[in-house]
Amino acid sequence: MADIHPFRAFRYDPQQVTAAYVVTQPYDKITPALQDRYYAASPYNLVRIILGRREPNDNPANNVYTRAAAHFRDLRQQGILRQDSSPSLYVYSQRFTLPNSTTEHERRGFIALGRIEDYSAGVVFRHEQTLAKPKADRLDLLRATRAHFGQIFMLYEDSGQIEALLAAANPASDASDFHASEVQTKDDYGVINRLWQITDPALIDSVRAAMQDKKLIIADGHHRYETALTYRNESRDNESRKNATRAAALSAPSNLPYEFVMMTFVNMNSPGLHILPTHRLVHSLPSFSEDAFRNSAHAFFDVDEIDPALDAPRATAILRESGRAGTSILAVTTHRAFLLHHPNPNTPDVFAGVSIRQQSLDVVQLHKCLLEKVLGLSEESIRNQQNLTYIRDAVEALSQVRATDPPRADIAFLMNPCRISQVRDIAFAGDVMPQKSTDFYPKLLSGLTIYALD
Repeated sequence: MADIHPFRAFRYDPQQVTAAYVVTQPYDKITPALQDRYYAASPYNLVRIILGRREPNDNPANNVYTRAAAHFRDLRQQGILRQDSSPSLYVYSQRFTLPNSTTEHERRGFIALGRIEDYSAGVVFRHEQTLAKPKADRLDLLRATRAHFGQIFMLYEDSGQIEALLAAANPASDASDFHASEVQTKDDYGVINRLWQITDPALIDSVRAAMQDKKLIIADGHHRYETALTYRNESRDNESRKNATRAAALSAPSNLPYEFVMMTFVNMNSPGLHILPTHRLVHSLPSFSEDAFRNSAHAFFDVDEIDPALDAPRATAILRESGRAGTSILAVTTHRAFLLHHPNPNTPDVFAGVSIRQQSLDVVQLHKCLLEKVLGLSEESIRNQQNLTYIRDAVEALSQVRATDPPRADIAFLMNPCRISQVRDIAFAGDVMPQKSTDFYPKLLSGLTIYALD
């Protein structure tokens, strides 16, 4: 089912630039402070392409997208970006420790082109909804540059055969020889990223054959995938208008460049695959009462009041233990803390239109029962993050809700991470999760490989 291809990636020339100064986090993870840091790091940093600065006098002829295209063209002409001579796959390793941990992990995948498929084809599956504004932005960038700079993080499932193929063919990529990679760089979060090029046609054919029966789940990159899908459809329409005799042929699969997008494939059974929780901060409510929250939450959960002085490690331990029996959410206010568990099964009206699989998710219980019913937030306000902030770090979440001068949040909701089995089951069932339900860690860097359509 999955149709993957090697490609001749554009890569930064290590003789002219150091990877650490030019590659970036994914565009949607680049904060204003990180954007400034990238701009200062190097005039060749990829940020000028994927998230350039807007200027007051921007116009149709000179704007963030036209400047990105010009910068990409200049990097190619100057030889800062060079195209590999052979169609290749690229093994991608990330060695990291999880936040607030000292245990080292390694996650491995490989980069290739993947055919862009409609969701209805049953090959590529999503697990999250997308928003129109980010897709419009990425589409304008793709139209201007005709290139893909970031990775679509794709999950496939097997018992390790593909990983074994790639490892056996490249002994230098063994963890015992950590410094033998072609590219190695430490990112903003201390993650060591390494890349190896695979050019052996026989090995590439073996990997392609092994991937043919795989279904793919988008772990990260939903907006970029759907942008590539829109661009593919636009390109097909343009080809049909230019050459009507080719219209019928274009309705069948072809190997034109716009039919593919760059993907990093990771085995969902890999021990290096980790999902972090994304906590919620609710702020700027017209009125908020801790007693009123507790009383209203009783309609949906068993509620236990616990030590309000708990720290992040203790909160994580409580959630982990309570979560063994099912849904568990910690609600922390300035002065109090509540453990919400054992959802009330007698509130079916709350989940109208929500599948049984979705109802089993902590994040759905949180959104439908607590955010919408107890706190009165509308789906639209949640989608637009009017009173809601997403935050990865439990320490920071607790700090924000406990700040009193000025108050920064009314209540923090701490959660357990979603399980990969839940992501798989939801995706294959055709369901989706609320925004920010999963945080696959670490993120895939942008700029290690670039796929240009021409």
